[in-house]
Formats: sequence, C-alpha cells, structure tokens
Amino acid sequence: MTNVPRRLLPAELAVLEGWSPGRRTVRDWAADTALFALAVLVAVEQAREFPPPGVDFIAGWQIAVNPWVGAAACLALWWRRRFPVALAVGMVPALALSASAIGAVAVSLLTLAAHRPWPRAAVMTGLCLLTVGYYTVYSDVPGESRPVIAAMLLLVFGGPFCLGMVVRARRLLLISLHRDAEVTERRHRLRLDEARRDERERLAREMHDVLAHRISLLSVHAGALAYRTSQAKARTGPPLQADEVDEAVTVILGNARLALDELREVLSILRVGEGADPGSPAPPGLSDLPRLIDEAGAAGQRVRLAGGETIERAAALRPHLQHTVYRTVQEGLTNARKHTPGARVTVSVDGEPGDRLVVTVENPLPAGSPPRPASGTGNGLAGLAERVTLGGGSLDHGPKDGLFRLVARLPWQT
Repeated sequence: MTNVPRRLLPAELAVLEGWSPGRRTVRDWAADTALFALAVLVAVEQAREFPPPGVDFIAGWQIAVNPWVGAAACLALWWRRRFPVALAVGMVPALALSASAIGAVAVSLLTLAAHRPWPRAAVMTGLCLLTVGYYTVYSDVPGESRPVIAAMLLLVFGGPFCLGMVVRARRLLLISLHRDAEVTERRHRLRLDEARRDERERLAREMHDVLAHRISLLSVHAGALAYRTSQAKARTGPPLQADEVDEAVTVILGNARLALDELREVLSILRVGEGADPGSPAPPGLSDLPRLIDEAGAAGQRVRLAGGETIERAAALRPHLQHTVYRTVQEGLTNARKHTPGARVTVSVDGEPGDRLVVTVENPLPAGSPPRPASGTGNGLAGLAERVTLGGGSLDHGPKDGLFRLVARLPWQT
C-alpha cells in the first residue's frame, strides 16, 4: 500500500498511511459519485416505466410517491459511509413504497456488507427480498415468468451483498498485512537495538582485555620513572641516567602504539566477525603468546611459559579459539600484575587433538592478605568467562593451595 498515493486508497486503508480519520479520499469521492449516478439512473428509469405494462395491483398513491421516495433514497446515499446500518434499515420502507429506490437499496446493501460484519448485511438483504417478494407473487408481466423475475431480484439484491463481502474481506486482509508488517518492523528495530547493545557490550569487553593489559604496563614504567625522579629530587637515590630514561620511554611509547594497533584489531573483528576480509589484520592468537610473555617480562613480571609443543600442535585451532586463549593469558597476567607485582607467574598450555585445550595461569597469593574470592573479581574475568562460554568451553578461577589459578578449558576444534 505504501507505493499507492493515499488519495487513491479507500479511507479505511488511507488511515493506516496517516490519512485523517473521517475524511474521504479522492478514490472515495469518485466511488460515491459513480454509485450515486448509478442509483439516479435506475431511479429515473424506474420512474419512467412505473408501473410496468400489465400490472394492475399498484395503487395510485404509490405511483404518485414513487419518484419522490426514489429521489430521497438517492440523496441519502451521501451519508452511506457514516451510517451504513441506519441507511439500510431506512431503505426497507423506501423499497416497499417506491420501485425507483431499487438502485439506492442495492448501493446501501453493498455499503453495509463492505463496512459491517456479514450477518447484518445478510439480514437486511433478506428483508429487502421479502419486501419485494410480493411482486413475484402478484405480478403477471407479459413475456416474463415468475422464476425469471425472482432470479433478477435475487441478482439485484444478492449481487451487491456478495460484492460487499468480497470488498470487506480484501480490506481486512490488507489491514491485517499492514499490521503484521508494522509488528515485523517493530521486532526488526528491537533486534537491531539488541544487536547494537550486544555489540557495545562486546566492544567494552574487548576494550577491557586490550587496554587493561597495556595500561598496566604503561603504569608500571611510568610509576618507576616517577619514583626514581622523586628519589633523585630528594637526593635519596641516584639520579636517572639517560639510557634508563630512554629505555623506559621506549617501552612506554611502544606499548602505547601496540595499544592503538590492538584497538584497531578489535574494531576490525567487530565489523567483519569471523568472516574477516583477507586484508584486515588477524586477531592475536597462539603465535603471539611469546611476544605477550616478553612484554610482561619487560615490565618486570617473572613469567614462565610451559607447553611449547602443545602451542605448536594447536596452531591449527580456529582463529576465535586462539584469540580466546590469548585473551585468557593476557587477563591472567594483568590480574597478577595488579594484585601480586613481582611474583612469579606460570602460564601453561596443555591438551591433545580431539580432546580439550587447557590454559592455566597461576600466581602466588599476596602474603598476609586473605584469599581473593572466586567470584566478583572484576569485569575482566566476567567478560572472559562469557567469551570462553561462547567458545564452547568453561572458565574456573579462584585461590587454591596458596595460588590464584585461572583455568580455561576449550574444545580442540580445527
């Protein structure tokens, strides 16, 4: 319907497109004018040939009121849209008094069937047939049999009733389709909103995984520079040497650039998903673990990586699983650097093809502090748990035997 101008639609359908209720469209005015003209033509023809030749049971007063009642019935058709039931009821006595009202009665039955449920139109059609039934009983028109006259009357009154029901059914179907389309559009908008919200949440998790690690490295080196500078100013420590400042600044600058690169990788992943364009940068995976360990070591962490053979065998894992392994190790190193700076961290990757890949990051708990609870350890672990679950695996974390262990179990899928 949206491809058809509103003025060319029936008012009932044009309202769905924003047309003002109660106003007639151009199409309505054209239909009303055509039906009025048809009713007037029938009224004029009936008035000219009333009573039919050979019919002698028509009273004189009926002949006198016939054209006037027919004219009034035709004029009443201009209110057929607002009062279809009342108009149809008023047409019954008009039909009993005037043969010139037949055209107007047929139009009123068509209107009633098109705008109201069919039982009402059926009742009024039956009343009209009963009203004119006497004509087939008492008439004796030369050359016309009673069955022929009855068939003509049934066509005159039953035809508009059937046509009106067809029009009403079609309009109801179009209204239903329009409402279904609106519901579908609303659901589509809701799905788009949910997709945008999910993408924002995923982006937030990716940002946390990337930035938390890099910013913690920047914080360690910047803090060391600030500490050494304050000691030098207070003359409680040796002044910073140029090579030390250069080394720290180089590490800070390098990690800042890496943070920007990884952010670009995150955005590329979110845009194209797993079906990434060959020209877009690949997300970090198992081959990037040694680099990640080296960066942590440069920041002062003591990290040991175990399972080099397993890492080589797992090089054929799906990219999103390798990315999950990388983020698991990155999150474990970040948490260890926050809570136990300087402590030894052990990273191990173990598993066999056809089984499961197990990634473990463990570090000693802070001395003299209560064990960290297994839950509520931060948004990073919550996001990591969701990532691992989406990959078909499971994530466990918490204190055990004086160590804080982060264990991710993932399916071995190539």
